[in-house]
Amino acid sequence: MSVQASVAKVTERIVARSQPYRSAYLARLEHARRQDVQRGALSCTNLAHGFAAFPTNDKLRLKQDKSSSVAIVSSYNDMLSAHQPFERYPQIIKDAVHAAGGVAQFAGGTPAMCDGVTQGQPGMELSLFSRDAIAMATAIALSHNMFDAAVYLGICDKIVPGLLIGALHFGHLPAVFIPGGPMTSGMTNKEKVKIRQLYAEGKIGRAELLEAEAKSYHSAGTCTFYGTANSNQMLMEALGLHLPGSAFITPNTPLRDALTAEAARQALKITDRGNQYLPVGHVVSEKSIVNAIVTLLATGGSTNHTLHLVAIAKAAGIVIDWNDFDALSAVVPLVTRIYPNGDADVNHFHAAGGTGFVIRELLDAGLMHEDVKTILGGSLRAHCAEPFLDGEAVVFKPAPAVSGDDSVLRTATAPFSADGGLRLLTGNLGRSVIKISAVKKEHWVVQAPAVVFHSQEAFMKAFRAGELDRDFVAVLSHQGPRANGMPELHALTPALGILQDAGRHVALVTDGRMSGASGKVPAAIHVTPEVLAGGPLGLVRDGDMIRMDAEQGILEALVPAEEWAQRQPLAIDLTANHVGMGRELFAMFRTTVSAAEEGATSFGLPPVLHNPEAAAHSEQPQKATI
Repeated sequence: MSVQASVAKVTERIVARSQPYRSAYLARLEHARRQDVQRGALSCTNLAHGFAAFPTNDKLRLKQDKSSSVAIVSSYNDMLSAHQPFERYPQIIKDAVHAAGGVAQFAGGTPAMCDGVTQGQPGMELSLFSRDAIAMATAIALSHNMFDAAVYLGICDKIVPGLLIGALHFGHLPAVFIPGGPMTSGMTNKEKVKIRQLYAEGKIGRAELLEAEAKSYHSAGTCTFYGTANSNQMLMEALGLHLPGSAFITPNTPLRDALTAEAARQALKITDRGNQYLPVGHVVSEKSIVNAIVTLLATGGSTNHTLHLVAIAKAAGIVIDWNDFDALSAVVPLVTRIYPNGDADVNHFHAAGGTGFVIRELLDAGLMHEDVKTILGGSLRAHCAEPFLDGEAVVFKPAPAVSGDDSVLRTATAPFSADGGLRLLTGNLGRSVIKISAVKKEHWVVQAPAVVFHSQEAFMKAFRAGELDRDFVAVLSHQGPRANGMPELHALTPALGILQDAGRHVALVTDGRMSGASGKVPAAIHVTPEVLAGGPLGLVRDGDMIRMDAEQGILEALVPAEEWAQRQPLAIDLTANHVGMGRELFAMFRTTVSAAEEGATSFGLPPVLHNPEAAAHSEQPQKATI
């Protein structure tokens, strides 16, 4: 089927915009491949260090340089419920690769923090920057040049994007991502939200709240709502970097373990030593990035990916912006209802048909590019499938033809809504994004006086004092990456939800984040430029009339132009946000970070070099001609 006209137009625009950077990126990948940057480039001393601790048989394989070596890069820790299952994975991977004639080495670990633990805490100000730190740790793991391919173990918010960014900087190596799966379903999301609001109103105590939260987050595995962690897993499927349908198989089950072993064997099959060479820098292309955006929109995924997908694309020499998201959202139907865009969790979604159903529906509707490379070869159609066990072997069967529950998952021809529910807002307050897939239509337009805050704590103090029982737009400034690392602001959600339920017209405008748990309260987030980069959000004063219009794509302070031009931003002391909880160590990120619409990254696009081969051998940095 031909690709839908708007999808084709956006893709063509991205290809043209990216051409010089993408060409330079691919040239360097080919140069790295031809230079034999794996073990053949190492001296005997280098190589001896690299396999000194290996068993004799594996050491012999590496000495003879006849077997492929697979790197394991893991974000395991046993504090994150989603990452605890990864403790067992390295041995499963090593055994599978060894049985297939190769060698697997644990190349390195990366940090992994939990946004659920740090939400509303000082540690949240490290969260976004941890993505680039993870990319750096991935690069360190791969820098030994011992490897022919790599497998990556990660699930949660900044971790998968960080791993993929790191992998793309070694884009000549094949990459297979191996998920851990969600925990089994606990307390319903609807009940959890109700209890949180009761606590915020002071109607129940901390003990009752903690008991409810413990019933929601109760075992190993990913949190089951459709936040950034599970959006990551959906996008790895759409990018063709997972085995088909593997994202939402629960941990510590026979199928989960069999998929881990199969993924390791697949990594071994696609190295440059065989005839199925599939480097990750070719799998992630302009078309596959469009596929990822489309899938994000069709499933109501995390707004964090208006940052992360931009950063991932940048690492591959591809330039995307929020205009691309907005244009695609206008034509991509919403085919899922998963909390916070509905009551169901990802286990219900998987049972109803899962990722294979979604990908098939979008392909059949002409909304995704089929002609892309994946870890299975040359077509995304192979990922319209789900895995099963046949004895001890994994087999893939076509995704169900009919949804198992049309309150959770629908076809592209009978969707929940005709568009993807993500909008670009523009106006004299800058550019921002809003996710309206979980917002009732009567709240898509809010016009009310501003109440300005510079911290979550100040907002909550005003709420508890009863000062916010009215119509208003909360303007929370100085929350961008330069200011304090761009934390998520979900501590505000229960309070805003209470006010909205009481009939108040409320909204949030901020240069901070709300992420995948963005819910029923309209929120214009990621406002860029941020205040510390000269953004106009810092000009807003209490009482200014603010218009947020998600129907028309408007974000405006309704202040006379003459008065607006005379205003200066308030001087805010952010010293307290730069010390304690390790924040001093991240000062370099705050001073070098790009704008939100550029991915909020510490790295830039690949430099366009006149002679990539000469640059590779030069001892001096080459001047980029960007």
